[in-house]
Amino acid sequence: MTDHMTPDEFRAHGKALIDWIADYYEQIEQYPVLSAAAPGSIRAALPDAPPAHGEPFESMMADVEQIILPGITHWQSPNFFAYFPANASFPSILGELLSAGLGVQGMIWQTSPAATELETLVLDWLVAMLGLPPQFLSTGSGGGVIQDTASSAVLAAMLAARDRMTNDELRMTNDEDALTPSHRPLPPAPASVAGNDPRLRAYCSTQTHSSVAKAAGVAGVGRANLRAVAVDDNYAMRPDELRRHIEADRAAGLLPFFVCATIGTTSSNALDPLRAIGAICREFGLWLHVDAAMAGTAALCPEFRHLQDGLELADSYAFNPHKWMFTNFDCDCFWVADRAALIRTLSILPDYLKNAATASGAVIDYRDWHVQLGRRFRALKLWFVIRHYGVEGLRALVREHVRLAQAFAGWVADDPRFELAAPAPLNLVCFRLRDGGDEANRALLERLNTSGKLYLTHTVLDGRYTLRLCVGQTHTEERHVRAAWAMLRQP
Repeated sequence: MTDHMTPDEFRAHGKALIDWIADYYEQIEQYPVLSAAAPGSIRAALPDAPPAHGEPFESMMADVEQIILPGITHWQSPNFFAYFPANASFPSILGELLSAGLGVQGMIWQTSPAATELETLVLDWLVAMLGLPPQFLSTGSGGGVIQDTASSAVLAAMLAARDRMTNDELRMTNDEDALTPSHRPLPPAPASVAGNDPRLRAYCSTQTHSSVAKAAGVAGVGRANLRAVAVDDNYAMRPDELRRHIEADRAAGLLPFFVCATIGTTSSNALDPLRAIGAICREFGLWLHVDAAMAGTAALCPEFRHLQDGLELADSYAFNPHKWMFTNFDCDCFWVADRAALIRTLSILPDYLKNAATASGAVIDYRDWHVQLGRRFRALKLWFVIRHYGVEGLRALVREHVRLAQAFAGWVADDPRFELAAPAPLNLVCFRLRDGGDEANRALLERLNTSGKLYLTHTVLDGRYTLRLCVGQTHTEERHVRAAWAMLRQP
């Protein structure tokens, strides 16, 4: 039987691994940004069966270098401009290491009070750091929690919205004549429906992230019952179209209950008009969830907070520090204005979790704030990042990324061969070649990515193939953006 790794062995291997990671970051620009591995090649290079006896740590790391590393797309490369950033930092990596070492299972307050209370504190810090409405503070009726991703956040919001609508509004029977037509409750749901109402309708724009459609499927609302609302010339949701859909659905005897608005859509960084959308949600009694997965980090800087005008009308809000706030994946911050609505939806208390602290009502049990029971001590890495950089340090990094993206957008606009495909309010630039159509732009992207020197991705806007360059990696500097532009301009 193989012995456990001893503390001394752990010290030696741990120090070697830290050195390896540090060397990796120093050498990362030497690697092709996009892995050139063929499908199945990594698995084929590994044994079909696990070892019968334990192997030395050095053998594991040798395989990492020889087999695993060639199959890695280097998200931490300063030449990674694809998708969205996933910008880790050394403080966050150390926080993740400490979390793993402590091995906390923070499902309820009692299982590690520090895990819960630090998370509550950090989420309250971020309300002030981002200029969020005070309704999201835990000191009031709201509060925040760390989810894994924005996909989980929108699912939790949709579940709470569905529960609020079906368990509250559908049961209102008193004084119906005094209600305005838009708020008059509909007849009870069919008795055959267990927990779900087939008349429920949710709304998002045609540019909203696909996680909303997945949430509708998982939540039992049904993807077919998610209305895609038309967008304007800037790819932002049109409030008049949202109103039209809601009014038509109510007239048809359906039950509108949920809207997802976006600050910074995935394709183009479009900004939905929150104030107008929020006013409509208040008028009709719909839950408004705001997804600011990447762009939310920009609110660290007061000059960008106008992008979230109207957020005080939202019932829930989420952004991902693992996208642009130098905190390694996974880490999504999710707030609700009324935590009781979320807890009512997701709380189940079996005997084996009952305890005096929970019964007192004086503590937060975060297991009631999302689907899963178990949870990691994610607050440590976020706390480390905030304390290492400080608010001003984080602001400086965000401002520099925006400056670089705006410079790139200016170069594109000034070059007669290229055109901007969408507004570029922050750190994402959508552009394309003017001539040659989709095929020319596909060929350009293929040339760039196969070079190994950088990595961009594409989207489709107005039916046209469009390139995206997103500036947000931790160590991206002006020289990297200039080199990308130079490669783009090559014939």
